[in-house]
Amino acid sequence: MRFRFSGHESFPCRYTWLPKAYRAIHADPTLFANDNHAMVQLGVGKNMVKSIRFWVQSFGIAEQQPDKPGLYITPFGHAIFQAQKGQDPFLEDIRTLWLLHWKISTLIDDPLFAWYFLLNQWQKPEFSQTEVIEAFSIESDRMERPLSDFTKEQHFSIFLHTYVPVRARKGNEILEESLDCPLTELQLVIPAGERTMAEPGKREHLYVFRQDGKPDITGPLLAYCLFDFWRNHQREEESLSFRDIYARPGSVGQIFKLSEPDLQGRLVSLQHDSQLFFDYRDSAALPRLLKQGELNEEMEATLFTGIYGQPMEAYFEAQQLAHGQKFRIGIGHD
Repeated sequence: MRFRFSGHESFPCRYTWLPKAYRAIHADPTLFANDNHAMVQLGVGKNMVKSIRFWVQSFGIAEQQPDKPGLYITPFGHAIFQAQKGQDPFLEDIRTLWLLHWKISTLIDDPLFAWYFLLNQWQKPEFSQTEVIEAFSIESDRMERPLSDFTKEQHFSIFLHTYVPVRARKGNEILEESLDCPLTELQLVIPAGERTMAEPGKREHLYVFRQDGKPDITGPLLAYCLFDFWRNHQREEESLSFRDIYARPGSVGQIFKLSEPDLQGRLVSLQHDSQLFFDYRDSAALPRLLKQGELNEEMEATLFTGIYGQPMEAYFEAQQLAHGQKFRIGIGHD
């Protein structure tokens, strides 16, 4: 896998960036072709322009298309941010934030290394910057991709401050700019105290992944993400084992940090939550998840709109906007 360690220009994503970038790119797909023009339209500096371009692609809001200049809004981007018909244009719904976390954590092309490594491969109950940077160094050497300490430290810092609010050096006051990181609301990564470092007189912060029940990850949201995982990783399989769903890299168990009992309980009610698309067979010998249809665009639309309880037509319109033309899906939607 060709991992990315940079591109964010040292800025975690901020609350206003995704809605603002959606509107600007929708109006002008060539927005980022000229940094000065983008600076004026977005009202930010040059480095932030590059950062915004990075984040809208990493979160699956916009993408490049073959043989076409510029960036183009994806069906997912339209479905979330489209004015009036979008499900959550101002990022007010916690379910949208979990979807954005899922998108950035499961990139197929050029995945972000910190997300992939820490969510899927970190085995210790807690982590610190020193431990993570050491692990990053081992992995980058193994991949024969030498990186500076600055690059590794900055990459970890961006991951951390995507989920953990930045606090002032004195007291517990949260800095205003940290509130612009939408995924901090998920509280997926939480502080876990401090420990003494090898260097005398120095201490460092410890962090853990929150692994409680997470009721904000609703049944329909889990069903949509399971569909996405199945389509991207094991498309030809007719069933998935519980181990695939719980422990495989990129699985819902790993990305959402769900406990084994919690995930098992969720799968039992998945048939209803997936509108009968999934059927979980809870066998003591080999529990498996079966699908009752094809991994196609129509089922993706069904599962996505089930998250918000909206008619399927809204997602079909998002597909049409993304493709720039009307097309037929399933039972005659033009």
